[in-house]
Amino acid sequence: MGNVSGKTSNGFTYEGDYQPASAGRINWTATFRHKGDYAGMRHGCVHGMLGVPPEAVEEAVKVDIESTWTDAA
Repeated sequence: MGNVSGKTSNGFTYEGDYQPASAGRINWTATFRHKGDYAGMRHGCVHGMLGVPPEAVEEAVKVDIESTWTDAA
């Protein structure tokens, strides 16, 4: 399990965690804030992570968090 935090391209900060599921999948959950106020929560799954180094897994999770938040309809 790992922790992740960052800022999305549209100005929201997030904090979350991720953990291996099975068959190379990584499940993640993130809480978003805007100017310190709660803005929402999302969860997702990144596939194809079997045998991937931890740094690359964290980067893939961050990319998925960004796209899930900014591309949400």
